[in-house]
Amino acid sequence: MRRWLAAFAGGAALALVLSGCGAPAGIDRDLTDDWPAPVAAQQFVPAADVCHQTPQQVGFLTGYNPTACTESHLVETMHVGTLTGPSAQSGTPPQPGSVGLRAAQTACDTEVNKAVGADWRSGRLGLTVVLPSPQAWAGGARWYRCDVTEIASIDDTTVGARTGSLRGALSGAAPLAYRCFNPKLVKDDIDEMVPVSCTAKHHAEFVGVWQAPEVSYAEFTRTVKRTHRACQSMIAKFAKVPDNSQLDFRAGTIYYQPYEDEWKNGNRGVQCFLWISDRDLTRSMRNAGTKGLPVT
Repeated sequence: MRRWLAAFAGGAALALVLSGCGAPAGIDRDLTDDWPAPVAAQQFVPAADVCHQTPQQVGFLTGYNPTACTESHLVETMHVGTLTGPSAQSGTPPQPGSVGLRAAQTACDTEVNKAVGADWRSGRLGLTVVLPSPQAWAGGARWYRCDVTEIASIDDTTVGARTGSLRGALSGAAPLAYRCFNPKLVKDDIDEMVPVSCTAKHHAEFVGVWQAPEVSYAEFTRTVKRTHRACQSMIAKFAKVPDNSQLDFRAGTIYYQPYEDEWKNGNRGVQCFLWISDRDLTRSMRNAGTKGLPVT
């Protein structure tokens, strides 16, 4: 549960056996000195800052058909990097959970966050790391793509068609940024986070993304108190209230954690929300202080 409150170029050697006489006049006896050097084979590398009609998990060349981001599309490639080190020496592309894939995830997190203006998990965005196909890898490809999508909601990761780049999509008064919500509860579990205007009556607000430590997923899911406490600290910073034991009496927490496969691939971002169950809020709690978020 995610919610918790080569082409080859070469030349053959030629041997000329000349017996007894020299070359005829005007004939160059050196058959290779005037030949141009062979051109090195160029490995395909996808482009950044292009968009695509179809999402990819594996970057097959046959499926590579980029389009301008001003046209309707589903995916935008924001960064293309190169795998190095031991991971690049393997005979196959990095597998799920591998050091190589985690390194690519970390690099994509960094580059995409810079491009969109905030942690990509703080808004309706998805991020996919795309690697070369096994055939391309065998041919020397070592690139990775950071592909970004617009998703329907925090609960529904369906990818929607859009026009225009997502660069700067989470800067300023960005419509894709997570803000205020009304949690829909079913038997004390969060069934859905319904987005609403922060000036409308609501009971929850997004406060930030906590980067969880490098532990196993099993340990992470066992230590729910640590995650709750980390989100409390984010609430304190967001609302400008003391980060102490009184936080238990100011607000509760809701958080969304990565799925296990996302965790294994390097996603450690936990989305934190403050939650007020006993009264309506009609403004953002950002910088609200102790008057806006009192002890109750």
